[in-house]
Amino acid sequence: MVPNVVVLNGGSSSGKSSLTRELQPLLPGTWLRFSVDTLIDACPPQLLSQGGLNIAANGSIDVGKAFTRIEQCWMAGLAAMARAGAHLLIEDGFLSGPTAQARWAEALQGLDVVWIGVRLAPHLAAEREARRGDREVGMAAAQADSVHQGIHYDLEVDTSSGPPAELAQTLASQMAALS
Repeated sequence: MVPNVVVLNGGSSSGKSSLTRELQPLLPGTWLRFSVDTLIDACPPQLLSQGGLNIAANGSIDVGKAFTRIEQCWMAGLAAMARAGAHLLIEDGFLSGPTAQARWAEALQGLDVVWIGVRLAPHLAAEREARRGDREVGMAAAQADSVHQGIHYDLEVDTSSGPPAELAQTLASQMAALS
C-alpha cells in the first residue's frame, strides 16, 4: 500500500527540499511537493509580523494565532487534495512541537501518512544556512533539535550521512517495507 501523504519534519536548512525532490520520481504514481515555505511565501506582509509569523533578526520565530489559523486552512486544503487522490510530499518544521504534529494528524485523519524526521546537527545546519544566504542567521541551529522534541516518526534520516539521492533511495525502500 502506497501512502497518500509523506510528511517530512525538520529544521530550517536540514535538507527536506532536497530529499523531496529526489523522492518524487522514486515513489510510485505522481507526487506533488508542498513546503511550509510555500505557505509563507503566499502570505500577505501583515501576516508575517506580530500576531502572525514573526521572524526575528536572530532567527527566532514566534508563531501567532493569525498564522496558525491560516496554516490550518492550508493543512485542510492539502488534506482535501490527498482525499481526492493526490499523493503529497509535505515539508514542514514543527515549531510548536507535538502540537504541530497533532494539527497535521487531525487534518490528515483517515489518510495513510508516513512521518519522517529529517535531522541535521545544529552546526551543520548553521553552515548550510550560511551558504544559502536567504535565512535569518541562527534559525537553522535553533530549530535543528527543537522541532523533533516529542515528535513520533515512522522513519528518520540524518542528511549528513549521504547525498540526497542516496538517502531518498533508502527512504523509498523503507517506505515500501512499511506497507
